[in-house]
Amino acid sequence: MIDAAAPQALIENDIVVLGLLAAVLGGVFWASSRPSGALRRFFDFVPPLLLCYFIPGILNSTGVIDGAHSALYNPVASRVLLPASLVLLTLTVDIPAILRLGPKLLAMYAATSASIMLGGVLAFVAMRALFPETMGGDTWGGMAALAGSWIGGGANMVAMKEIFQVDATTFGQFAVVDAAVAYVWMAILLLLAQRAASIDARQKADTAALDDLKLRLAAYRSQHERPATLTDMAMIFGLAFGTVGLAHAVAGGFAPWLAEQAPWARRAGLGEPLVWIIAICTGTGLALSFTRMRRLDGVGASTIGTLLLYVLIACIGMQMDIGAVFDKPALLLLGVVWLGFHVVVLWLVGRLIRAPLFYFAVGSQSHIGGPASAPVVASVFHPALAPVGALLGTLGYATGTVLAYLLGLALKALAGA
Repeated sequence: MIDAAAPQALIENDIVVLGLLAAVLGGVFWASSRPSGALRRFFDFVPPLLLCYFIPGILNSTGVIDGAHSALYNPVASRVLLPASLVLLTLTVDIPAILRLGPKLLAMYAATSASIMLGGVLAFVAMRALFPETMGGDTWGGMAALAGSWIGGGANMVAMKEIFQVDATTFGQFAVVDAAVAYVWMAILLLLAQRAASIDARQKADTAALDDLKLRLAAYRSQHERPATLTDMAMIFGLAFGTVGLAHAVAGGFAPWLAEQAPWARRAGLGEPLVWIIAICTGTGLALSFTRMRRLDGVGASTIGTLLLYVLIACIGMQMDIGAVFDKPALLLLGVVWLGFHVVVLWLVGRLIRAPLFYFAVGSQSHIGGPASAPVVASVFHPALAPVGALLGTLGYATGTVLAYLLGLALKALAGA
């Protein structure tokens, strides 16, 4: 609860706050883009995403801004920017191309999703037995948000935060878990990639399909990239925010009606308009991905979607209490247990079907790391394979919300919330 007697923030004008957040984002990404020097070494260990949470959180915790009383997060960021980013990120998913990648890669991808969902349940039960205090409160909701990130990406993580109304501090704690566990795992995968040939030979894996992938994906990428025009930008803007407006119009009437007609829907959270806003925007983006509109990714649709997402992340960060973020160090152990189950399951499936190490690595990183880092891991195997990581990573945007929502319902039931 906010203390009414708390001192006023130094900056209360939301327009000024927005400008400050924009400057923070610009500074973080400028610094992270340095090719060498101390900044480059710093960002080898600290991901930009984490700073986009924490710098606004520091500003909030020190009284420079007041996130709790700002309208930037709700309704602007959570109700407008989040669904708009989902439209643009799912618009780029090339489902037919993913299906052509072969049954083994798709099997590894499916096993990754399943292992994260099952691992979440098992990790919750195990950690509750060992650390009941840590697993109390809305920790289950933080796990649902983390599942959104580990199955999909940042947009799905934020979607789960909104759907399950996860406290901003709890969300910040799981952002720390996400960054710490995911980047250590990425480092391990990069090390394994250096030994891919010997590992595949030992496993007698069939790598013939990878050569064909390299040629097809490199050709597609060069075919559709081009400089953006004003018309392109206007179409991207119209698709994103036009869909958001339509989603609000439909969900604003449908969700209350459904909650009144079906009590079970209300208990499952389906009586909240935001659930349907996110569903409509995701579904529309996927539908458009089968049309010529998907070519807008060649002029930056997914880049703009990612930018909207980072503005949203900064708005979430400005609500955090930095001191409370590290109150539950056992959550890091929760992340390790959860990831460990995922790795064991995926390794067993890979051995069973004799999948190449590339399938194991990109399948895992497309979930745990998301579309930003999956291409990095894929490119270590071969630069032309980077689009495979991007394809699987963006596919997670389409599946992450639904699967994380189902896991969230299961965890909520286990927690008795």
